[in-house]
Amino acid sequence: MLQYNLQFFAPEGPGGEKTEPATEKKLSDARKKGQVAKSREIANGVGIFAIFILIRFWAGTMGTFFIGIFQNVYSRFGDYTYLPDSRIPSGDYGVIVRYGMLQILLCIAPFLITFLIVALVSDIAQVGWKPTAETLKPKFDRLNPASGVKKLFSSQSLAELVKAIMKIVFILYMAYSYLRGRMDEIYLLYDMSVVQGVQLLSDILFQVGIRIAAAYLLIAIGDFVYQKVRFNNDMKMTKQEVKEEYKEQEGDPEIKGKQKQRMQEASRRRMMQDLPKADVVITNPTHYAVAIRYDRETDQAPVVLAKGADYLAQRIKDVARENNVEIVENKPLARTLYTNVEIGQEIPPELYQAVAEVLALVYKLQNRL
Repeated sequence: MLQYNLQFFAPEGPGGEKTEPATEKKLSDARKKGQVAKSREIANGVGIFAIFILIRFWAGTMGTFFIGIFQNVYSRFGDYTYLPDSRIPSGDYGVIVRYGMLQILLCIAPFLITFLIVALVSDIAQVGWKPTAETLKPKFDRLNPASGVKKLFSSQSLAELVKAIMKIVFILYMAYSYLRGRMDEIYLLYDMSVVQGVQLLSDILFQVGIRIAAAYLLIAIGDFVYQKVRFNNDMKMTKQEVKEEYKEQEGDPEIKGKQKQRMQEASRRRMMQDLPKADVVITNPTHYAVAIRYDRETDQAPVVLAKGADYLAQRIKDVARENNVEIVENKPLARTLYTNVEIGQEIPPELYQAVAEVLALVYKLQNRL
């Protein structure tokens, strides 16, 4: 007889399968830890596009800039030669090196600044502005070789590998399909002047770059959709996790129920203690009872001291009889008071006339008029 261990077929994680969408709290906590759905390819694609656009308009200035640097440095070589019959140079070569590096840095600065701005704006556009230092904290679990090997052969790593291969193939195809149509011009480079050759190469580079950037952006859009779906799936919760989170935020329902029950019991005790102060109990004989008090010196309008339905209504009437509080039957008024006026509240103006008639009857019976 075959025996099966049913635990192998049990859902992963506590509480069963992760079938519930992530709650706002879990998404907020993940955001604080730097866990968001974004695609790095968006920044790369937009950055490449911006760089080639900048090359289109900055290439001439950049060429002139480099020529000026070369002429300046070359003209100063004479100041940094050895003196006759001496092993001591007449100048410091470090000066000319630092000058050249500084000028080159100034020349490429627009590209660096552009890429930085594009990366920042694309990230903000994807996930909004909420910086966190959580991602900068060292995580020593990443140094674990076992977890590293596990990640290496995970489905995520496989998806990233497929994406990288598709990206390379797509970009190479876009570049090749364009260059194939301009091979005749490229073969004529040997017969062109330097200026003509540079112009041709810069135009080809720009056209290829724009096509590569467009291809990259298409890949980036697909990757962004994939990252969104993957993030939402990773953030899903089990039913048990949702219950536990609700308990943390709202409190245990059983405990809250007990607290509510205690509060109701305390309120009923206070209500019964105040009941002897009432002037009248208005009833719907079998269902409702509402105790009313009216003190002309302290109350602007009659006040509901107690109310109850069914068993509690019977208790109110019993206590009223024990304390010689008049009980008057008025079915519609009892129901209206029970439904619309809370304990301790004054009755609304639209009920003044009806309640006044009941109080007048009570005062007449007690010879208080």
